[in-house]
Amino acid sequence: MKKVFPLLISCFLGFTFWSAGMVKLFAGHQFIGWIGPPKLVEQLQEFDLGLFAEFIGVCQITIGFMLLTTRYKLIGGIMMIPMILTILMVTISQKWAGTPYVLGVLFLMDLFILYQYRDFLRPLIEEGKHAKQIKFRSEKTWQGHLTWIAAWALQMVSIPISFENLTLAFLSSAFGVFLGIYSFKVDNFFIPKIPANS
Repeated sequence: MKKVFPLLISCFLGFTFWSAGMVKLFAGHQFIGWIGPPKLVEQLQEFDLGLFAEFIGVCQITIGFMLLTTRYKLIGGIMMIPMILTILMVTISQKWAGTPYVLGVLFLMDLFILYQYRDFLRPLIEEGKHAKQIKFRSEKTWQGHLTWIAAWALQMVSIPISFENLTLAFLSSAFGVFLGIYSFKVDNFFIPKIPANS
């Protein structure tokens, strides 16, 4: 249970922001998700900030995908901090009722994920080695990294596809999620096996 709970938190937080980015950029905003606003690009277009809104969407997709697939929880968790705080400031300035509280809970969830990597964070803060030993995590390979990048690319490709064929876009995105999670299996395949009698 100790390992499962942080994994579930990462998946939930990742899904929340990945889907929030996808729904902003998908044709007709026809994507699953529970936080918005889905029409942010159109709303900011009035102020010539449409490109900025699209950038926010791509960042949400990327950071959320890191956490959803759980491959890059540490990097995604660190990048999530300024994203949530920026969105929080916007919601407070716009006086959106309730939204700041939701974002506050999501921020605490992100801090919980980062707490699981506290042994990695201290050398970053101290900019060098420290007395505590860093706990071993599962080994990753460049083949696994490339598989994950291909999975992320499928998310990006599914967006323009959605304007031509919504079903194909959903399939592309879904296969990308599967491939992102499968990247761990790719790692296992390429990590050298140590003989049992050694």
